[in-house]
Amino acid sequence: MDSEEKSGYERKIFRLALLGGLPAVVVSLALLIHGHYSGKTQWTLGILIVVTWLIVAALVRERVVRPLQTLSNLLGALREGDYSIRARGAAREDALGLAFLEANVLGETLRSQRLGAMEASTLLRTVMGEIDVAVYAFDDEQRLRLVNRAGSRVLDSAPEQLLGRTAEQLGLSEPLRGETPRAMDMTLPGARGRWEVRRSIFRQDGRPHTLLVLADLSKTLREEELKAWQRLVRVLSHEINNSLAPIKSLAASLQAIIDRQPRPADADDDLRHGLNVISGRAEALARFMSSYSRLARLPTPRRTPLDVEAWVRRVAALETRLPVHVKDGPALAINADGDQLDQLLINLVRNAVDASLQTQGRVTLGWARRNGVLEVRVEDEGPGIESGANLFVPFFTTKPEGSGIGLVLSRQIAEAHGGTVTLENRRERAGCIALVRLPI
Repeated sequence: MDSEEKSGYERKIFRLALLGGLPAVVVSLALLIHGHYSGKTQWTLGILIVVTWLIVAALVRERVVRPLQTLSNLLGALREGDYSIRARGAAREDALGLAFLEANVLGETLRSQRLGAMEASTLLRTVMGEIDVAVYAFDDEQRLRLVNRAGSRVLDSAPEQLLGRTAEQLGLSEPLRGETPRAMDMTLPGARGRWEVRRSIFRQDGRPHTLLVLADLSKTLREEELKAWQRLVRVLSHEINNSLAPIKSLAASLQAIIDRQPRPADADDDLRHGLNVISGRAEALARFMSSYSRLARLPTPRRTPLDVEAWVRRVAALETRLPVHVKDGPALAINADGDQLDQLLINLVRNAVDASLQTQGRVTLGWARRNGVLEVRVEDEGPGIESGANLFVPFFTTKPEGSGIGLVLSRQIAEAHGGTVTLENRRERAGCIALVRLPI
């Protein structure tokens, strides 16, 4: 069909060329016939005119068709992915040259795009091969179409042995169902442990595909557990040694007093003082262990409807050292553990009052709703925060009688409710702002 259409177009061009020269040929033949020429001359000149007419028509057809054939070959090469061919005669001065120029530009653009796609594909393959997470792509029939090196290692098989198999056969049907992201325990042919499962949908060739990413959390959890134990041992060792060192020294001194003969007149006073110091250190150590136990055993929140205004005003009324000014806010209610949030806000208000008492300032408490989130602000007029690096470090405190767990416990409570606690210095004046964000 394409050949017939091409031949028909070429014949049409040839006929148009013949038709364009026909008037001149007819006039020339008419003058030749009616002129006073011999028969031999008339035949010779007549054949020459007709042959010239046919040759010119053929040249016109060739002149029109050949550039179109060149353009067709160029477009065919582009369609086949060969972007190296260029058309000669490209110029902006005429329509045909402009067509050649645009075709050349198109070829260069496609070549650059293919080069960029190849480089991006190479980079993607390199990244997928080097990342330490398993990546799988399944089609709409849950057959594996793509797997990276880590993914094949997890399944303990070569990629060519895995491609085309179903998720059920690979043991990956469970991660393709349920919520995402989530963590789950799985035993696979090449690995076992706790995994973070993430899924997303993409389309290829118009068909939906599922991208499954499995990240092994076991190693990370073990590393974090080791760090937590190291921090625990370091903190406990520091606090216990701080208490045991003076106890040991005092015990040795008291033993020396008891063994001394004759006993000094003030021996009883020295013994009583030493025992009081030992008792005080023992009580401090007991308080420390109690605080640590409380921090480590935060229960799961028991959520019930909580009126925000009643909660804020109730906590403000508990502070008796300094009046806490409460700013009115919108009527809001959240699902939360009221007892835990009381403890959170009590800690923040207590810290704010401690800071404001140093400068004879005041404390302001308020709440607002922003972008679907409840914001509770505790503002003080104290000296502000010197350094925020250790604010949420357990047992770090700058107060002589502080335990160092108030802010840590407050942040744990907020995070257990899906929120956050942040502290920063005020910009317009001295003081600090504690901001609690909780989902409504």
